[in-house]
Formats: sequence, C-alpha cells, structure tokens
Amino acid sequence: MTYTTPDEVMLHDPGEALDPLADAEDAVVKNRAKVGSSRPSSLLYTYGPGAIMDLPGFSVMPAGLDDWEPIWKRREKIPAIIEPRLLNVIRMHLGPQLEALRPYPWQPKQNSFAKEGADLGIPARVFPQWLRCTGCDYLGPLTRFSYINTHPFRPDLAQFTHKSCPGRGAQRGGTKTGKRESPAVPAQHLLTCTNGHVDEFPYELWVHRGRRCPKAERPDLKMRDANLGKSVGSMIACTQCGATRGMAEAQGSVGRDKLPQTCRGRHPHLNAFDKECNARPTLIMMGASNLWFASTQSIIVMPRTDAEKAEALGDLLRLRLGVDTIKQFAGQVDVIRAMAGMKDIDLSGVSNENLATAVADALTPPESDEERKKKRDNWDPVELLVPEWQYLQKPALFPSQKNTTGLMVTDMARGPELPRQISRVVAVNQMKKVNAFIGFTRLDEMDRVNDLPGRLVKLTRNGKPTWVPATEDRGEGIFLQLSLDAIEDWENIVYTTPLWAAHQTANRRNFARRFSETAKAVDPDTRLPAPRYWLLHTLSHVLIREMAMSCGYGAASLTERIYGWPASAHREGAAGLLICTTASDSEGTLGGLVALSEPTRLQGLVISALRRAARCSSDPVCAMRTPSDPEDFLHGAACHCCTFASETSCERANRFLDRRFLLTLPSAHGKPVPGFFGSPDVR
Repeated sequence: MTYTTPDEVMLHDPGEALDPLADAEDAVVKNRAKVGSSRPSSLLYTYGPGAIMDLPGFSVMPAGLDDWEPIWKRREKIPAIIEPRLLNVIRMHLGPQLEALRPYPWQPKQNSFAKEGADLGIPARVFPQWLRCTGCDYLGPLTRFSYINTHPFRPDLAQFTHKSCPGRGAQRGGTKTGKRESPAVPAQHLLTCTNGHVDEFPYELWVHRGRRCPKAERPDLKMRDANLGKSVGSMIACTQCGATRGMAEAQGSVGRDKLPQTCRGRHPHLNAFDKECNARPTLIMMGASNLWFASTQSIIVMPRTDAEKAEALGDLLRLRLGVDTIKQFAGQVDVIRAMAGMKDIDLSGVSNENLATAVADALTPPESDEERKKKRDNWDPVELLVPEWQYLQKPALFPSQKNTTGLMVTDMARGPELPRQISRVVAVNQMKKVNAFIGFTRLDEMDRVNDLPGRLVKLTRNGKPTWVPATEDRGEGIFLQLSLDAIEDWENIVYTTPLWAAHQTANRRNFARRFSETAKAVDPDTRLPAPRYWLLHTLSHVLIREMAMSCGYGAASLTERIYGWPASAHREGAAGLLICTTASDSEGTLGGLVALSEPTRLQGLVISALRRAARCSSDPVCAMRTPSDPEDFLHGAACHCCTFASETSCERANRFLDRRFLLTLPSAHGKPVPGFFGSPDVR
C-alpha cells in the first residue's frame, strides 16, 4: 500500500477554479448558488470536507480548504481562534506551517432577505455525479440533466431534472407517454479504498463487463430496481446493445474480484488525483456510515499560565503582523505595540516586558521534521486531557479564578446518600470548548490521530494546510470523580477475570478484521482502554439517560468527556467524567444541567441511574453478552435498551461499555465480575 507524502504533487489543473457543476468531463454550466445549510458542529463531525451531504434534491461534497480561500478573501478581517494548547498538537500532526484555527466562514444577516454574507458559505461540488431519473430510470452523468435553482431564498428547491423523460409506460409496452420533466436523484453506488479515495462507479464498463458498447460510444443506460427492494439489487441495462448486469454481483469478496483492481486515486473534494494508489477499490453505498470518519481534537479552555499567555499572544502577533514584520521591529516594542493597535490587537493590559516575551515566542523557529515526528510517535491524546484533570484537582483555585477563559467551576458538597465510590462533585457553571478538524479517513476509523499520519486524507492539495476549521462552543456541565484508591483495587481484580480476557481477545479479532493495512502496524492491546475507562464510560451513559429526564436537555444534546487512565511514569492516574452540553450559537446555556449538581438532587439521580442500569428489557441476553470466537464486538452487557447513547453524545461510538463493570450482575459462566458499585437495590 502506498501513501502520497505531502511533498508529492497531485494531478490537478491549477487554472481550474471550483465550479460545483464542472467536475464532469464535458460540463459547461456554471452556478454558485446556495443549495443548503448546516450547523457548524455537523460540518465538523458529520459533513466536513470529503463527506457526502444529502440535500433534498441531490447530494454535494464540501470542498477542500484550497477552495475556501476565495471565500475568506472577501472578508476584511479573517477571524481566528487562538488556543495554543490545541494548535501545538495540530502542528505536531500537520506541520509547522499551520498558522491558525479558523471558524467556519459565516456571518449573520440583518434580515432574512438580506444578501450580506451570502457569499460566505462552504464551497461544495455535486457528488456523486451520476444521476438516475425517477420517471424513466435513465442513468447518466451530470451533464445529461438540467439544473434548476431559480429561487434565491429557497435552496431546498434546487434539483436536477430529466427534461425529455418519456416515463415508464413505453418500457412496459403500453401507450407512449408525453415528454415531461422528472426529477433526478443520485446513483447510490461508489468505489472507495483504504487510502481515502472515492470515485464514481463505472456503470458503462460494468454493464458491458469491462468492454465498450459495440453500438454506441456513449450509450444510454437504465437502472431498474429488482424485486429485492434495495439499490444493491438494481439491474443496469444498456438501451443500445441490450446488455444487462445486476449490482448484486459487485457485493462481497467474490464481487470485489469483478470490480476494477486498481484505484484511480481520486479525491473529489480536492478535484485532484494522487499519482498512484495500490489499494484495491471496494463497493460502497453513498449513505454508508464508514464512507467518512472525521478526525478531530478538542480541549476545554483552561486558565492560562504566564507562559501560555505569552504563547497565545505570540501566535496572534505572528498571524496578524507576519513573521517578517515582527523580525524587522523585534527590538522596538513601541513600534510593535503601535502596529498591533492598527490590526485591532488589544495590548492595553500587556506590559512591555510581557510583550517582548511574546515577540520572542513569535520568532521561535519551528521544530525540525525529525523532532516533530519523534514527538508525534510518542504522543498520546490523553495529554490534552491532563491539564483539565489537574486543574479540577485544585479546588483552592476555583474561588479566585477570573472568567477570562470562559471557565467557571464550583466545588460542590457530597450528598449523604451519594455512593461512597464517588469522591468529588464539581459543578461546571460555564465552560468553553474548542474543537478542530484535522482530516478524515474512509472504511476504517482511526483509534487515535497519531496511529499513522498517512491514513489521514489531506485537506489541501499540497498536504500542508496553513489553517484548519474549528468551532468554539460554550455550555455547562457536571464533573464526577471516583475514588482513585477504590478504582485501583477494583481494577486489579478485573484484570484476572475471564470477562476481561474475552474483551481482550475480541479486541484483537476486531483489529485483525479491519479493512486498512494500518491496523497491522498497531498493537491491539495498546488500543484497549483500561477497565476503569469501561466503568467510567458505562457510568457516563447511564447518567446521561437519567439526566435527560430532569435537566431540560435532550439526551442527544449531552456529551461526555472521560478522564480514565492508569498511573504511569509520565502522568498520575485519573478516574473522572464530565457530562456537559455545549452549543456554538449561544453565549451559554440555561443552567438546567448545573442545577442537578445540588447534593440532594444528584444523589437521587445517581441512585436511580444505577437501579435502572441493573435491569434491561433485553435481559438475560444483554446482561450475559460476552464476545466469543468468531465475535469481535467491543462491548459486553450493553445495548440500545439500557446503555447505548446517540453518536453526538458518545466519544467512542458505543464501544467499551459493559454494565457488569458498573454493577454485580448474574453470570451464566462462573463467578460474577464484582461491579464497582456492588449490587444496588433494584426495586
């Protein structure tokens, strides 16, 4: 398997500007009208660059960051999110040329019909570009259909139509129907590979079994549904020569041998091709969940140290003034201060000494590639959580904190009936969370961002972005800490149980069956979280379900942040969880979640959640679920009835959950695993 390094040049025409309708070979239509909308959070996690966004009339793929630059140039001032702790991690993965985190190009309008900000949307291109007529089953490329988008304030009405649709009457041998205009929908079949490429399905070559049509250079095709009721059961037919072939033949390992054996290396979001790709393409449906996996990193903004303040100011100066300007006037603090004022940088509370420190930080040369690679190879995403955990361990700092970072926390008293295993409760009255998107994968989700950098699909054609999209969310939450001594004693017992051995073995089988070759370079045991993570993760899910009934927020609006890792030579152990709700379009939340941290309410909520977790409507099947050969699922006693949460809430896609770590439940084989909270009253 080959990976294109950032220094390798893609096959791309630099003179070709993004035109959503010009990707097909002979397209001539140009249109840059608005076709839909989406929340910034969904563009980060669900519909980012390279993903397929389903619109009412067709589907589009958000373009790479190269095509965003003309959008940004229309702004007088390009906004940036200055957060050095997160920016340094992303530079470690994407390179020292990265300058900033940028929010999505959006600005509010004065009224619903105003045109301010109308040109600040996310650029996208139509994909897939093979469409199917809903009136006559005609299957063809984009250029054989007409595009309609005449209403400037109704992007949902935009659609492609087949103007000369004869209907299905003639196909059935009945009376010919008149010509009509029927809407067209995307053809659902695509080709993808583990290197992150995606391409149109070669329908013409498929129906003619790898050859050209003997009667037409560009034959007309039909896609008729078989009796299976799914597109995979569709039949492709050539109207010129009469050849037919079912899409069911392309399924499975046998079908894969009938598909093209080499990948073209196409990146539609970049409108470019990699020079080579040795991965075998595989069939995938347009709406498949494994077509696009976002790779993101996030932090909760914490009060900064003096060094971090200098680093943040240095990043801001570097971004607004430029390195060359700073270098020219480095010894003249007054000049730097004056130029910063012209760039709307507020230095009123910054002393000349601190400004000089920030200037020196801005001029610090970047790490070498060797140093960066070494740091990346040894990096663990847990390091982003460590400062947050350490701050929450210092309640003496809470009363004196200044709300300059958007964080405000309060150490709460424990209720007398709260389970003794929960040692601390902290109310997070206000918080700010920064999320950054750094790339994506296809077919296989990356366990950690630093598994293999080559697995991340590039966001720019040169592979060296100078910025990445990010969001800034605000909200509230509750932090619960478990007794570290109790966790360690319990964890030592769990390590010796057959249940933990079964989860270990299932994790190894899961890795062995992944699509990507990169899984072979990773030790599966290093990707299996410790038992305390399973415990905290399960507890978080049952609490989210319980809190949703009392806090005023839906369960899908609540998210988790797990602080669960054993002690090592590099860091102290942690055992805590944060349940929070955040939103990018508000300055805060309503306080319904923080209100649950009141001692009496919280102890009742926790006890109720544990009682509900003791029983599931799918028991005893759920309570005794243990993976055994050939099963490779990454959960135990957990299902949609009792523990699973929505994908917006869970940080691990409902993996690493087991109620038997939470509570002592009956076992079908041998002695039950001792639950951390014992056997609560389940009345």
